[in-house]
This record gives sequence, structure tokens and C-alpha cells, in this order.
Amino acid sequence: MAKKTSTGAPSLFSPPTSAIPLADRMRPKEFSEFVGQKHLVGDDGTITKMLESDNLRSMIFWGPPGTGKTTLAGLIADKANVDFFQINAISSGVKELREIIARAEKALEIGRRTILFIDEIHRFNKAQQDALLSSSEHGTIILIGATTENPSFEVISPLLSRSSVYVLDPLNDEELEMILSRALKKDELLKRVTLEEDARTQLKALCGKDARVMLNALEVAVMLTGKHDTGVMLTRELIREAYQTRHYKYDRVGEEHYNTISAFIKSVRGSDPDAALHYLARMIEAGEDPKFIARRLIILASEDIGNADPYALTLATSCFTSVNYIGMPEGSLVLAQTTTYLASCPKSNASCIAIGKARADVMEKPYLPIPLHLRNAPTELMKELDYGKGYKYSHDYEEHFVEQDFLPEELEGRIYYDPTEIGREAELKQYLEKVWKKRRVGGDK
Repeated sequence: MAKKTSTGAPSLFSPPTSAIPLADRMRPKEFSEFVGQKHLVGDDGTITKMLESDNLRSMIFWGPPGTGKTTLAGLIADKANVDFFQINAISSGVKELREIIARAEKALEIGRRTILFIDEIHRFNKAQQDALLSSSEHGTIILIGATTENPSFEVISPLLSRSSVYVLDPLNDEELEMILSRALKKDELLKRVTLEEDARTQLKALCGKDARVMLNALEVAVMLTGKHDTGVMLTRELIREAYQTRHYKYDRVGEEHYNTISAFIKSVRGSDPDAALHYLARMIEAGEDPKFIARRLIILASEDIGNADPYALTLATSCFTSVNYIGMPEGSLVLAQTTTYLASCPKSNASCIAIGKARADVMEKPYLPIPLHLRNAPTELMKELDYGKGYKYSHDYEEHFVEQDFLPEELEGRIYYDPTEIGREAELKQYLEKVWKKRRVGGDK
């Protein structure tokens, strides 16, 4: 089948081989050349069975870049012998969609099915996604969408309900090696290239499990040698120069942003400073806003450390101020210091639990009267109404404490804050149990 543009016109001319990027030159032409995703295209794979039964339905491929989403869509179209249109959600609109759907309707009248592949479908707005509903539901088109973002967040529910979502896994080292070996063996322009073992390792290690990035870096490394007619030996240094900027899969408004900050916070909470530093480094290298990281550390200092080490909150607050003052890259030193301290602190969420319990009582019983002896009495009338009567001033008593009721009558004896026996909080627990009968084991509740 002739490759079609987004408007369906066959391409009559092709650029010279040397002008086509290596990743495109090595794009598999048949399923036997496709690497990875065995759960979809293996002998018992879902898509394999779908093609064998000739029961194609709309689907969405969700996975990181370079895992074969576009290639897989094209292979499905070739295998099923259907018309194939490919567009990118960034550069296409509703008008183009309607033109393709109109062509698909005419094709269907003569028994031809149509696959519409939309790359980066998460970039379509609601109106654009709505335009696909009727045609995909009635079978006018078989929609294949590709996205690097969680479709639950980015694709409208009606479109999701009409499609199967298939997750494409990142390529592992063995699969990257298969792709690399095939390129060196099959590509005419690479047959004179030899890779040192360290260079081979670097090529796979720095690509972020993205086959396209790996092949592009290989091609750039060959160009950097300046050799065209003689044998080319690629070294570790050449490969590193070819990459230059790391290819971090990190979008500050996308899923990987949330995955990384989640892993970071959970590592600090879990008292693993090494893992926390790893995720901190990933965020810094990806260009994350350092003040966003610092704000999250302030929250964590109260939520997960609390009174086990009250200094944690002071340090986290100072971290935000320092980062705001000095900026990056020096701010990374402050973030690292704060991260390692907070990760190494004893942990307690007792105060977090306590405010949750208190708020639950307030929501359930919002209008409980404040005890008279705790009320302010600035006027004679209030004093006549017993405002403030019977209040005991703590500093007038031994050790500056006297036991009296502070909660509303209906909540008398309630305990919200239950300190742990960890860090500084253990001292607070000991003191509270000393002065309050209700907190002692076997005491009045």
C-alpha cells in the first residue's frame, strides 16, 4: 500500500537515503522486525489475535517515546490491508479530521476500511476529540491514538469508552541491543561503522530507553567523525558528545512530572536519602522549578516529620527562602542539604492525624458552645453572664500547669494528638502523660 499523507494523496517522490534520519530508515516494515511489546504483538499478543480474527477496533497506545507506537500503527494498517491516514494532534485541526472522515465514508461504501492514526492525541482539545466520537463509534474509521500521557487524564471519557487502551513498555537493554545490532548490520550507511564496547554501552545507557533517541545519537556520532569513505570507529567520548543534552522523559505539566515528585517525596518520607537525591537530581536536570521542590519539602516537614524533629520545618522554610534568593544552579546545594536532612530525620505524622480528627469533629458538630470559663469578658455584661468565670491561669500553678477542661462539654476527654515515641516527640509524649490524667494508661478518659 502506498504511504499516504494526512489528506490521502500518495507520495510520488522520496528523498535520497542519506537525507532520511536513521530512525526512519530502520523503521520495521513487517512484524517480524518489530522489537518489544510481546504482550501485544507476540504469538499470543492481543493485537496479534485481533489481526488474526480480522476484528480491528479503535485503540489508544500509551507509552514513553521511542517504544514503537507509530510503527505499530503502520504495521497494523499494512497487515489489515486498510487505508491509512496519519496526522499529528499539534498541527492538525477539526477541518482536517472532517476531510479524512469524509474520505473514509466514501471508502467504506466500496468495502475499504480506514485507520486514522493520531500521534500525540492528548494534545487534542475536547472539541477536536468530540469530532471523532460518531465516526469511531459507527466504524467509519478505526482510530489509533498515541500518547505519552495517561489517557485517563487527557482523553475524554466517551472516546476512551469506544477504545481499548494498550500500554507500551519501555524497551529494555536487550531490546535496545537488538535494534542497534540490526541498524549496524542492515543500514547501508552504517556498514563501515564499528563501536567500541564502552561506546555501545553508553549509546544504550544515555538514550532513556528511547530507540529513536539512540539511533539519532548514533547517526550524529558518525557525522562528528567527519569520515565518509573510510572505516569509522566510535568511542565512548564521541557518543557522549553526540548526546550532549540528556533526553529526560520529563514534562513539567505531564505524568512524568507527577511520577518523579511522587517518588522523591516517598523516598524522603521513607528515610532513604540516596533515592531522594536521585529523584532530586532528575528533577534538577530536567529543569524543574526549584521553588516547587522546596515548597513540597516544607509540606513534608510538617506532614511526615512534625514534632519528631521540629527543626525540619525551620530548615525546609529556610530552603525555600534561600532558593528564592540565590536561584540555580547554586540552589541545588541547598535543596540537596535539606533533602538529605529531612530524609535522615525521625518521622511522625501524629500532628497530621490530629488535625484530621479535630476537623472531622468540627464538621460533624460545628456549633458546639465554647465553655464559659474560656470566653473573653471585656465588658461588665459579659462578666455578669459568667464569661471567663472559673478560668484557672496556668502560670499561677506549680510547673505552670493546672488540669481543667478546655474542650466543649460534648467533646470532654477527647484526645486528637497522640505523640509517637520517636525523636523529640517522645519528650512531648512524656510531658503530656505526666500532666494529663486522661493521657495516662488506665487514667480517666
